Amino acid sequence: MSKIFTPTNQIRLTNVAVVRMKKGGKRFEIACYKNKVISWRNGIEKDIDEVLQTHSVFTNVSKGQVAKKEDLQTVFDTDNLTDICKRILEKGELQISDKERSAQLDASFKDIATIVADKCVNPETKRPYSVTMIEKAMKDVHYSVKPNRNSKQQALEVIRLIKTVLPLERAMMRLKVESSSKDAKKLKEKFIALASSVESENWDSGQITLILLIDPGNYRQIDELVRTDPKGTTQMEVLSLKEVVEGDTFLD
Repeated sequence: MSKIFTPTNQIRLTNVAVVRMKKGGKRFEIACYKNKVISWRNGIEKDIDEVLQTHSVFTNVSKGQVAKKEDLQTVFDTDNLTDICKRILEKGELQISDKERSAQLDASFKDIATIVADKCVNPETKRPYSVTMIEKAMKDVHYSVKPNRNSKQQALEVIRLIKTVLPLERAMMRLKVESSSKDAKKLKEKFIALASSVESENWDSGQITLILLIDPGNYRQIDELVRTDPKGTTQMEVLSLKEVVEGDTFLD
């Protein structure tokens, strides 16, 4: 019985999504599972083994041609295949059909609009906008989805852009900050400087209690101020992650 020999530098794969990168004058490709590339880039999928069909780097996936080890070392300055695959996965171009690309862009557009609608409100009424209204504003500013960036990053960009056509601001967080530190007065000024507004300020037996509304972007700075208190006499509590007017009414 005759045997069929397959060249050792060829790997045959089926039903793949190919991510391609041109670097150092050469083309490199990796073979991924369909629908997993976008999930990885959006931070949804964390397991690289669920994304890659094989931890191999190709010059041509469809022909099963594997890249030479010396080329990988020269171009990527490493021969660790998993690390190279991750770099190609992050910055490479996803090779898909026009129909698939259109469907993915439409889904990403909707996802971005949903994130913006969840994070923002009308600054006058403090009520949220519907996803449909955010999508319309994105179209009005001619926003184009960037396939290589995740939806959360793009949502922050969209918030800045659509402010030109739609009254919009980030929904505020409500915090309670308490401090009995000897530096409480100095801390108070720093907290207030980072707040959008102060709902209440109360002193009792040398302890200050502040109720603040803050832009979520300032949360980390306030958290760092609390953590820098060496004696632990300053505490913070998140009272609400998103301060909006109660009710189901959306602004259309």
